[in-house]
Amino acid sequence: MKTLYLIGGTMGVGKTTVCQALKKKLDKCVFLDGDWCWDADPFVVTEETKKMVLQNITFLLSSFLSVSAYENVVFCWVMHESSIIDAILSKLDTENVRVMKISLMATPETLTGRLSEDIADGKRQIDVLERSLARLPLYEKLDTLHVHTDNKTKEEVANEIAML
Repeated sequence: MKTLYLIGGTMGVGKTTVCQALKKKLDKCVFLDGDWCWDADPFVVTEETKKMVLQNITFLLSSFLSVSAYENVVFCWVMHESSIIDAILSKLDTENVRVMKISLMATPETLTGRLSEDIADGKRQIDVLERSLARLPLYEKLDTLHVHTDNKTKEEVANEIAML
């Protein structure tokens, strides 16, 4: 049986970093970052672009799930609302797939420290901090497994997820 890991979390919580480490720990694994399906400049959010990114994501995830070479499919994206997770899953054939819905969590202090470093290094714009902190409480309400990343390395978090 294949396993699909849907790993959400607010910006700066460590989704991509953890998933890159998780990919190396799981057998026959492929990784998709939702941000890769919508990397545009300027970044424009409209109903049309939201529909497009969901089509891109579900096409790739369906392709990965249908290939015998992969047993584990890891996907990460912001996914701060259950409707996003539901929209993705509704377009996938998960009959013979174990679906693991996970939210990476961090305290506001940890998140602020990580994002402040990224802002100082020029990796992110300053407005990401306010947006990320505002979304953080939304993950508490989701019907997902909550994996806390505070005071843990990417390897420790990836190990925790791999053991689920």
